[in-house]
Amino acid sequence: MIVIPKENPIFGNLNSYYVEIERLIEHFQGELGCGSLYFKSLSSEGILFFDKDEILNGVFYQKNEEISGPEAIDLLIKSSEKTNYSLSVYLLRSEDIYFWSTIPEAKRLYQDLTTEFTDLEGLIKKMKSEGLTGYIEAVIGEGKGGGLIFFNNGQVSGGSYSWGDGDRLRGAEDQKKLIQLTKDYSGSFHVSRIPMEDNELVEDAETELAVEEISEKPSTRIITAMEEMIAIFERTVNAQKNIDSDFATLLNRKFVEKADLFPFLDPFAAEFKYADEKITFEGDTTDKELTQGVLESLTELAGELNALTQFKSNLVTWMKKYNEEVTTFAIKI
Repeated sequence: MIVIPKENPIFGNLNSYYVEIERLIEHFQGELGCGSLYFKSLSSEGILFFDKDEILNGVFYQKNEEISGPEAIDLLIKSSEKTNYSLSVYLLRSEDIYFWSTIPEAKRLYQDLTTEFTDLEGLIKKMKSEGLTGYIEAVIGEGKGGGLIFFNNGQVSGGSYSWGDGDRLRGAEDQKKLIQLTKDYSGSFHVSRIPMEDNELVEDAETELAVEEISEKPSTRIITAMEEMIAIFERTVNAQKNIDSDFATLLNRKFVEKADLFPFLDPFAAEFKYADEKITFEGDTTDKELTQGVLESLTELAGELNALTQFKSNLVTWMKKYNEEVTTFAIKI
C-alpha cells in the first residue's frame, strides 16, 4: 500500500539511471530537512521517507508483493541502478515526517466506501469517536484530486491535499474544501489505522473482554425472520414512486445512523449484510438485540419514506407466522 503526498512534488521526472540515490537524498536532507522520494517504474514502485539525519522508512511494491522497513530501503537503493525509475521528491513538514514514516505499517480498516453510502463529514466524526490513529484517504470523483486527513488518538492532526503546498500545516479550511468537493463530485474513501504498541495492548484486552461478554450467535429462526421482514420492507419501498436512491443505499445509511446503539449493524464492520433477500451475519449478538436493531432501523426508515402504513399492512402475514417472536420480543410497527 503505497501512500504518497497529495501535493505536487518539488522535483519530478528525475531518471534513476542518472542519479545516485543516497547522494540525492543527502542533498535534499540539506536543502529540505524532511521529505520523501517516490520511485515509479512500469512494474514496481516505492517510497523513502527521510529527515535531516537519516532515511526513516520505506516501502517497495511489485506484483502484489509489498516490503517495508530496512529491506525495502536497501532494495530501492540497489534496484535503482538497473531499473528505470521516474523519481519525484516531496517536501514534508518536520512536524509531520514521523507520522508519514509510520504509514507503511498502517492496516486498512475500510476500503472503497463511496459517497452513495456515507459522507466524508460523517466518516470523520466516526473516526474521531473511535479514537483513530491513522488516516482517511479521499479520492474526489471526476479526477478532481483528493486528500489525506491524519488522526492521532481521534484528533485531526493535519493532512495532505492535492491543491496544497508541502511547507505548511493543512487545516480546517482544507478539510472543509475536501468535504465539499466530495459532495459536489462524489468520491470514495479508504480508512487505515497505524498500529501503536500501547494501543494494540489495550485493544487486545478490550477484544478479549468483549468476547467474554458477548459470545452468543443469533438463532437461525431469527435470522430467517429478519431477512423475511427486510424483504417485505424492500418490496414496500420499491413500490414507492418518489424514492431517489436504491434500497441498499437507503438501508445502509440507516444502519450507519444506528451503529452506535447496535454496532453489529455498522456496514463498516461488515458483520451484517443483506442482499438478494438474504442476511449474512458473522458477528456476535443476541436474538433480542438483532431483532431490536433491525426493527428500529426499518420503522424509522419507513416513517422517513412515508411508507409506514403500507409496511404495517404488508407485515400482517409475517406477524402471524412469527407470532411467538412477536410476543417474546414485543415486536410492534
